[in-house]
Amino acid sequence: MTAVATYQSADTTAADRAAVRRRSLSQPLLYGALLLCALLTLLPFVWVVSGSLRSLDEIRADPGAWLPHHATLDNFVRLFRTQGFGRFLVNSIVVAVMVVAGNVVAASAAGYALAKLDFAGRRLTFGAVMAAMTVPVTSVFITQFVITVDMGLADTLTGIALPSMALPLSVFIMRQYALSIPDELLEAARIDGAGEFRIFFRIFLPLAGPAVATITIMSFLYSWNNFIWPLVVAQSMSTYTLPVGLAATSQAAAHVTDYGLLLAGAIVVMLPVLALFLCLQRYFVQGIAGTGMR
Repeated sequence: MTAVATYQSADTTAADRAAVRRRSLSQPLLYGALLLCALLTLLPFVWVVSGSLRSLDEIRADPGAWLPHHATLDNFVRLFRTQGFGRFLVNSIVVAVMVVAGNVVAASAAGYALAKLDFAGRRLTFGAVMAAMTVPVTSVFITQFVITVDMGLADTLTGIALPSMALPLSVFIMRQYALSIPDELLEAARIDGAGEFRIFFRIFLPLAGPAVATITIMSFLYSWNNFIWPLVVAQSMSTYTLPVGLAATSQAAAHVTDYGLLLAGAIVVMLPVLALFLCLQRYFVQGIAGTGMR
């Protein structure tokens, strides 16, 4: 028995050493692959930053250059002096705030109801939300535009924001996260006499902070970068959002695009999204992890 135990111990030790060697070999390969993917992801951003620091003549002479020969901030100066730029920026902020607020309140309420309230047609409603996630946004543009015109919201910031104020993805994320919250906690609040609205705002939303951060980032990103729908609805420069306004004002001459100005605008558009993600990234990861628990 002692000899058998000795052989088993030796085999276990050898297996442990082999596992350690495999991990020591696989970890550098894994980190190297991740580093390569990160570099490939960053390359377009590096080119955009480089292009924003070059003049239009330099860009047209050597479009593929990674570094500017004569770095200049003239594109950013011209961007902030562009007529209507401040208005475009304010419009984008207003639309993004409405979209984020709508998703935090409406989509969160819908997700809470689908997860925690028992009502007729709940499964059918959730199936409709799942189906809406598979429908391309552009396929419903005509219907959305007709409804927006009938409501008298064409060429308004409300008309731009309204279709995105309760995104199906936001409803799905909040519903999945709500399933992880114990029913006993909500039942205890109901026994104490709390109504559903009070439970939702005072108990559910504070507990769903990671999911709220997730839908905040996603809805802000969707609204801030949205181009086609604002282009369709906005019919005057007074209601242009930043992407549409930059596209409209970046024409240096007839059929000639001022790429330096356009790339500088792209940097300005990216900064708020990047700042928001850096502030909420911890909660964003928690929200995504919590969504996949059920």
